Amino acid sequence: MARSNRRKRAARRWRAPRIPRVTINVKALLLPPLALAALALAAPAIQRLLDRPVRTLVIEGTFQRVTPIQIEAALAPGLGRGFLSLDLESLRARLDRVAWVDSVRMRRAWPDKLIVRVTEHRAAARWGEKGLLDARGDLFADRAEHAFPELPELDGPAGTEHEVASLYLALRSRLAAAQLGIESLTLDERGAWRLVLKTGQEIRFGRRDVEERVDRFFAVVAPALAEQFNHVRYVDLRYTNGFAVGWLDEQPAGDSPSRVAAERGTPTHG
Repeated sequence: MARSNRRKRAARRWRAPRIPRVTINVKALLLPPLALAALALAAPAIQRLLDRPVRTLVIEGTFQRVTPIQIEAALAPGLGRGFLSLDLESLRARLDRVAWVDSVRMRRAWPDKLIVRVTEHRAAARWGEKGLLDARGDLFADRAEHAFPELPELDGPAGTEHEVASLYLALRSRLAAAQLGIESLTLDERGAWRLVLKTGQEIRFGRRDVEERVDRFFAVVAPALAEQFNHVRYVDLRYTNGFAVGWLDEQPAGDSPSRVAAERGTPTHG
């Protein structure tokens, strides 16, 4: 009897755990997918509404060799698409093929305007007979229509444009400080450098230790020959520690290229 009472009291104390009621809003769960589906269906219509034709083309830049008409003509075949679907990279590629165009920047302006800013190349030197180099040493025209005789002429084997332009830029300011100008700078097939000044003198740097020989020219040769420079035909710096001088017909008495070379240094033939 006592055992039966204990069982009844234990049964009364135990209760099954309550399970919380979960309310599922089926409409709320379905709303995002439905909204996304509706948006996906509407997207083409929205794009067609916003992707209106480009009606205004604005061309900016300072032009000397390129005309806005050339820019417009190059862009025209690629402007048939809408404002949003314009392929700007393709348009830039079209302009890159226009002579004298250096860089291009483009941006859209709502609702139907395309703004194009063009920067022209600035010719820094001639390359060979008809080529042109910019200040970076890039050969941007190999068949220039204009001769540009006022620019120095650089030349060298194919692929050496940057190397030749680099030395030219290094020489230009130092020669200007010495009141000298460059007529031409040439790198030959053997790798030898030859500089011709605007006053006609030829400076031979050779193939080796070119930087050291350039320094020698400005530190030693130019000051030493300053008063007689108009009589100089060439200066040969292909010596270990000196230079040779070739004089014009009205050369100072007693001087000759061989004598100056023997007194000033030893030839290296390179």
